[in-house]
Amino acid sequence: MAALPVNLDMDVLRTFVTGIDLGSFTKAADRLGRSPSAISLQMRKLEDQVGQTLLRRSGRGLVLTEPGEMLLGYARRLLDLNDAAVSAVAAPALSGSVRLGLPQDFTETGLPTVLARFARLHPAVRVEAHVERDAVLRAELEAGRLDLALVWDTTGAAGEGSLVAHLPLVWIGPRAGAEGALHRPFSHPLPLALFGPPCLFRHAALKALDAAGIPWRVAFSSPGLAGLWAAVAAGLGVTLRTPHGLPPSLRPLDPDEAGLPPLPSLRLRLVRGVSGADPAVERFAELLRETLAETTGRAAPSP
Repeated sequence: MAALPVNLDMDVLRTFVTGIDLGSFTKAADRLGRSPSAISLQMRKLEDQVGQTLLRRSGRGLVLTEPGEMLLGYARRLLDLNDAAVSAVAAPALSGSVRLGLPQDFTETGLPTVLARFARLHPAVRVEAHVERDAVLRAELEAGRLDLALVWDTTGAAGEGSLVAHLPLVWIGPRAGAEGALHRPFSHPLPLALFGPPCLFRHAALKALDAAGIPWRVAFSSPGLAGLWAAVAAGLGVTLRTPHGLPPSLRPLDPDEAGLPPLPSLRLRLVRGVSGADPAVERFAELLRETLAETTGRAAPSP
């Protein structure tokens, strides 16, 4: 008699993927509303089902084994198909368009993931992405040319949209040779690589340096994030940003080691436009918040 096929448990697969995306199964337990012991039992069940060790301990954490890496790709596809089937049957098909605005920081991390997921779930909805600076996005929202926008919040205005994440501001320098450079003071005035004004990150950098009495000069100015990263990697200057989406050539600098002032955190908010509620926009907003919670490593706060 042929062996019965193994039916993988969607609930267990979701726990597996969530734990990997968040970088911690303790965080996955909080996100999914389960106890850490229940999560451990689910992972053991999954390993028993596939007959392979999926995770191994590395230092204080867990990393994927080769079979675990293979299963992760299949698990994502199975969950996407499951969610698409549930969405198609449980609710009428969505149509129309979503006009999204976002800063450059999320074009290579959160955006591709959420666009791919949304397209699979709602293929009849057209999504337009506008990548601009914060001030431009706010103006586009007020003019009714955007349905949703990710904006940086420096005021803590609780009534503005929904809070997506708190991200620290960090000084950023080149990874190559950075260790040696941090054991001696930076040249004075401090060379900076920044966007041109108006830019809230530029303003935060200059304000912090002026308050600390550190002389500075703008050694490189760029309208785009790729140019900024290239300048910092080449050693033309340090910059200030959040650590989200840093390329491998760069790293956050320790302020104490680098002799630079400490920095606060920055709130990221998802703000809706002036147009009325639309099912496609609401669904996209929900998926965007979930995806950003995964890519920033922070649980999505309540609106």
